[in-house]
Amino acid sequence: MFLLKKLLSLLVMPIPLLVLVLLLVLLIWRRRALARSLLMLSIAALVFLSSTFGSNLIISPLEQRYSANPRPILGDCVVSVLGSEHDDAIFGSAVQQLSPVALARLTEGLKQMSLGQDCTLIVSGYRSDYNRFAHADVMKQAAMELGVPEAQIIALPLARDTLEEARQIKALGLQGALRLVTSAAHMPRAMAMFAHEGITADAAPTDFTARQSTWWRLNADALNSAQKAIHEYVGTLWFELRYGA
Repeated sequence: MFLLKKLLSLLVMPIPLLVLVLLLVLLIWRRRALARSLLMLSIAALVFLSSTFGSNLIISPLEQRYSANPRPILGDCVVSVLGSEHDDAIFGSAVQQLSPVALARLTEGLKQMSLGQDCTLIVSGYRSDYNRFAHADVMKQAAMELGVPEAQIIALPLARDTLEEARQIKALGLQGALRLVTSAAHMPRAMAMFAHEGITADAAPTDFTARQSTWWRLNADALNSAQKAIHEYVGTLWFELRYGA
């Protein structure tokens, strides 16, 4: 089921989907009317998703659900930083091996720890096929490089997605306020999954990608933001269909 979910989410992402449509156009090129319609639709979709206007239009509703969280954490403190990606083939420290998204999440997690006293940091993420180490282990090492004592870090290297992260965090049975850190676009789905598992969490979003810029400017950053948004909408639909959230 996990692999099926990953495959389906990949196929509906803008770039793979548009490539498939263009391949279909080549196959049916003799049917000029249909082929031209699909070609124009693909170009229009690419322009829309690559524009600041189009990208912001679809990702802003996700990123605006939860604002940045500067509130102090009272009492026992647990900060959970959800996993992203890294590349341990990069020669350098664990911090340098983290993806920009993972680094943004980790630095926000450290900021959240500074808002409480003696916080426990939870990092998570499994080992992908192209890495030697689990993402959680690299995140833990990176946190230690940034000054967090090892005794304050719990790594969950077997969690493959957000729902598994929520379940494994619940199984820890930790006491105290839970501050949940993830990308702003992912936060609504993450909060829904944690609530589904009966976990009360306080959102601390980071990695905001909506940007104010010239509406007609086309760039890869806008396309990447649009792809993130589509991934979240598809993931939310999958979650609601499977668990009736």
